[in-house]
Amino acid sequence: MARILIVDDSPSQLFSMQKVVEKLGHETLTAETGTEGIRVAKEQLPDLILMDVVMPDLNGFHATRRISKDERTSHIPIIIVTTKNLETDKVWGMRQGAKEYLVKPVNEKSLITVINKYLSES
Repeated sequence: MARILIVDDSPSQLFSMQKVVEKLGHETLTAETGTEGIRVAKEQLPDLILMDVVMPDLNGFHATRRISKDERTSHIPIIIVTTKNLETDKVWGMRQGAKEYLVKPVNEKSLITVINKYLSES
């Protein structure tokens, strides 16, 4: 069983991603802001992070960069899950340290495929 951190300020998005993760038999951790996501990542060292971009406080691009550049958390794969669907957004997200970039609404099968891919590599 893996521990997956879901960082999203939308309660409905958190809930729907939690359902998918828990259906796979994994434990979920949640955070509603980028700052909280960084804190939870450092304290709990999850196996994978699902990161929204558009959030109050600190956006997901900044949080991804901070997590991926910190030696304590740089090994954690980060999957950006966002409504921002421009190619420049995707390129920027990947440059911040994300391993994958999914656009909402995310197809459950695509989410499961990406989760399984990165958990099998760890």
